[in-house]
Amino acid sequence: MTLKENADPDNSGKKPLNAEVERSKTHIIVEIIEYMANAVVTKTIIKKSTGNVSVMSFDSGEGLTEKTSPFDTYAQIIEGKAEIVIDKIKHMVKTGEGIVIPAHAPNYITPDGRFKMILTIIKSGYE
Repeated sequence: MTLKENADPDNSGKKPLNAEVERSKTHIIVEIIEYMANAVVTKTIIKKSTGNVSVMSFDSGEGLTEKTSPFDTYAQIIEGKAEIVIDKIKHMVKTGEGIVIPAHAPNYITPDGRFKMILTIIKSGYE
């Protein structure tokens, strides 16, 4: 698996000048990130000390390995579907659905084909 931050999906050699999505400008969320073969691509929407919002695309067969975060995370599927496993409980989450991954809960994400999602991490402290 390859993880690309603000990747260059059309191979033009140009990366965005800023890490975040342009402020005060509307956008279509599923169109601000593209799929890349054999890769997970991440684009930062907002990054603050109190948390961040990112949009990610996953090619078929690509997912996230098991991890545990000290912060609550909200995962929302915006295209496709994926299995999100939280504390060994499987949840099939599809377009338009979201799930809260509680702080300190072991979790991982397995694709069901290509998919895109928004991850929102709230850094509210160690609760």
